[in-house]
Amino acid sequence: MPEPVLASAPLPASAALALFERTRARTDRLVAPLTPEDTMLQSMEDASPAKWHLAHTTWFFETFVLRPRVADYVSPDDRFAVLFNSYYVQAGPRHARDERGLVSRPGVDAVRDYRSHVEDAVAALLDAGRADGDEIAALVELGCHHEMQHQELLVTDLLHGLSHNPLLPVYKASEPLPVTSEIPLTWTRHEGGLVEIGQDGGGFAFDCEGPRHRHWLEPYEIADRPVTNRDWIAFMDDGGYTTPEHWLMEGHAVATEQGWSHPLYWWRQDGEWWTYTLRGPQLVALDAPVVHVSYFEADAFARWSDARLPTEEEHEHAFAEVPIAGNFLDASATRPGADEGQLRPMPGNGPWGDVWEWTSSSFSAYPGFQPPVGALGEYNGKFMINQMVLRGGSCATPLAQMRPSYRTFFHPHQRWQMLGLRLARTP
Repeated sequence: MPEPVLASAPLPASAALALFERTRARTDRLVAPLTPEDTMLQSMEDASPAKWHLAHTTWFFETFVLRPRVADYVSPDDRFAVLFNSYYVQAGPRHARDERGLVSRPGVDAVRDYRSHVEDAVAALLDAGRADGDEIAALVELGCHHEMQHQELLVTDLLHGLSHNPLLPVYKASEPLPVTSEIPLTWTRHEGGLVEIGQDGGGFAFDCEGPRHRHWLEPYEIADRPVTNRDWIAFMDDGGYTTPEHWLMEGHAVATEQGWSHPLYWWRQDGEWWTYTLRGPQLVALDAPVVHVSYFEADAFARWSDARLPTEEEHEHAFAEVPIAGNFLDASATRPGADEGQLRPMPGNGPWGDVWEWTSSSFSAYPGFQPPVGALGEYNGKFMINQMVLRGGSCATPLAQMRPSYRTFFHPHQRWQMLGLRLARTP
């Protein structure tokens, strides 16, 4: 997942410290149920071990906040600069991404000590009342949003890793989803026209969310709910995976090569569909949003439905005024379809939370985009190739990250994230 770049006025030092403490504490809560062996899991190159996430988010504060601004700062181990760098070429050499799960030393206790060491140093720096306090607070805010993205990755990487265990272990106590009824698919029409897209300057944003710019939209309709598991089973039963005319050529080739016939983590047992979740194996909830489907699958489903995926501009325009509330990481549901007592009943009609929604837009720069100078500019700009934009956040996304302009992006074949879809059509 891409790293964030600050595009707003900084928080006051006291607010930055409070955000820092809340963010670090949530990461600690996320790893609390894990065994040391769990924290070492790396099931594929796209995923990273939980221990690495703990250390890399700490490395970020050490590298971009402490080392440049604290003359007498001493790291617990200077070798961490190589071990826990991700892809920041200008920050120095990096350990191979696909070998992170081989780094058994330092152990998880040593990584926790590393986190504490850096946390104490960051808190002292924010409390120092320095002349460059605004710049420091801005970098800490940036680091917090960076860590929030890694919290999302930590959860989904862990799910992928645990799914390979034939014991199907439970990360969070198993609870059945509430029984629901099918929600009919309805549509809302938007007239389009010349609209403004992108971050409006209020609050934190990543660099790729701006500059705010004008964009022309033709009239369009967008579905009032995401595609559900019930919808997806109808697609499967109608030969959706085996009918080439629904598929992009590359998508059909990937699906054939990988043997896709259902979403990731699904299997058929005793005549019913089951799925693996962080709450262990569960029956597929028919009216929860479908999740763990690639762009190729989402596009094929849309064609089968005589519809299409929305553009990211349509998605942002349609939902810009919809209050942001839904099933996010804060609610700890860890699966689409909020549990009893959560923020809203599943599947809900709003675009926020539950699953990221694929759009038909490739990830590219907005008009006037300029990446920041230096290593912190290695966040988004260099990823603007061969990836597709998703909108709306998911059950693994911290609520504090969400705003109508938020863009994330993945390669069209990827499935392990909380990826779903919502349909659009041209009237």
